[in-house]
Amino acid sequence: MNFEVEQKHRVENSEALLGRLALRGATLGPPIAQADEYFNHPSRDFAQTDEALRIRTVGDASLVTYKGPKLDAATKTRRELELPLAASHAQFAELLAALGFQPVMTVRKSRRPFELVQRGQTVHGAWDEVDSVGTFVELELTADETSLNEAKHVIAALADELQLGPSERRSYLELLLAARP
Repeated sequence: MNFEVEQKHRVENSEALLGRLALRGATLGPPIAQADEYFNHPSRDFAQTDEALRIRTVGDASLVTYKGPKLDAATKTRRELELPLAASHAQFAELLAALGFQPVMTVRKSRRPFELVQRGQTVHGAWDEVDSVGTFVELELTADETSLNEAKHVIAALADELQLGPSERRSYLELLLAARP
């Protein structure tokens, strides 16, 4: 079983952080517009179970992603299943609605991916500008049960080195819902 080991941090000083990333050799990729439509389960509340189901659309391509509950209090480590959709976003959303899933909200962001090597591992990063929420940096590794603890240490060490400050464990959806009047 694979897990997504992730830490997300609010960017307080973009210029300073961009400088630290550049010193480490990171080059931000071009902006990618992403729209993540989240759904709630018909018989259990994902907000209560700490799960997520979304359809991510990037251009003409769509992916469906299930994220299981977070496994610890320090990171956003969780099981993640992500599959490409052969059907359109609208068709799959219609199927989910027919099964009783309710749309919650769509999170829109501009993502600029980058990579950094830390302790011999390639950490995938993202510079995210999230509509109505702000700018964040995410650091992520994929790990199995045997490499899970090491992945957490690698991510934490890189976050410390980049002086990212406290980790934000809430999802962009949770932040957006909390910001609503």
